[in-house]
Amino acid sequence: MGVKLEIFRMVIYLTFPVAMFWVSNQAEWFEDHVIQRKRELWPPEKLQEIEEFKERIRKRREEKLLRDAQQNS
Repeated sequence: MGVKLEIFRMVIYLTFPVAMFWVSNQAEWFEDHVIQRKRELWPPEKLQEIEEFKERIRKRREEKLLRDAQQNS
């Protein structure tokens, strides 16, 4: 019973990761589940707001660096 049990356990240990890898690399599955979920969580309107916020922060940082550089000169 010991060898059969060990073989069964090894098959289970190897099958699960290979099956998960295979499922997660299916293009249809990825499009249906992952991309759709991403669109639900972060709709394009929110992404635009985030990009605008990042741009404002970048501009402020650049202005601060310019002021600091001018003061140190």
